[in-house]
Amino acid sequence: MSIKVLLVEDDELLAKRIISHFAETEFRIEVDSTGATALAQVQQATQVQERFALAIVDIVLPATDGLALAKELNTLTDIGVIMLSSRDSQADRIAGLAQGADDYICKPVDLLELELRMRALCKRLTIVNNDDESEEFIEYADFKLHPDNRTLINGTGEESRLTEAEHKVLICLIANAGKATSREKISEDIGQPDWSPSDRTVDVLIGRLRKKLGDEKEQKRIVTVRGKGYMLST
Repeated sequence: MSIKVLLVEDDELLAKRIISHFAETEFRIEVDSTGATALAQVQQATQVQERFALAIVDIVLPATDGLALAKELNTLTDIGVIMLSSRDSQADRIAGLAQGADDYICKPVDLLELELRMRALCKRLTIVNNDDESEEFIEYADFKLHPDNRTLINGTGEESRLTEAEHKVLICLIANAGKATSREKISEDIGQPDWSPSDRTVDVLIGRLRKKLGDEKEQKRIVTVRGKGYMLST
């Protein structure tokens, strides 16, 4: 079974290297060199039942902003997104993850590392046919979470789609409800055990979840426990 991957990259040499590396694998790479039609390609492929599983998106593109594209893909599709960037700073990685990317790789790209991260992301992603999805939700307090398509319905009835990373964080908090969960534990549960305690990536994911849960200052669903981590309240 082949796995369709959209590579949004204007570096022709890098694109050829990636295509060559994955030629003998189950990954089928299609290239958009500008980013201008990337979202349309993903949406069209879904309509004809030939969906893309992953998108590899360069931050700097000729026709669009890679961060803006990642946000669109996150909002309008359920594709897994890996960002590529020549900038190796925590701020840039957090910016990518804040827009909905599931992973972030710095250039120059190590093709074996890219392959391993793609395989890991594919394992974490829940890719199911809508006809086979369960109708059951995980219910906690005043919100509901669909475990198959990562749909969250908050206390006011607002519906939003979680990224895989957000979904993993929320599942981790639900599993440990009523007690503080450390950043290290959350990082481990979402498949990123190498993130350091000083890395703000978990904090960014928590911030995004709070917005989607509709947290208000008067009643926060996700509480910060100083020196210990985060706790899901009732």
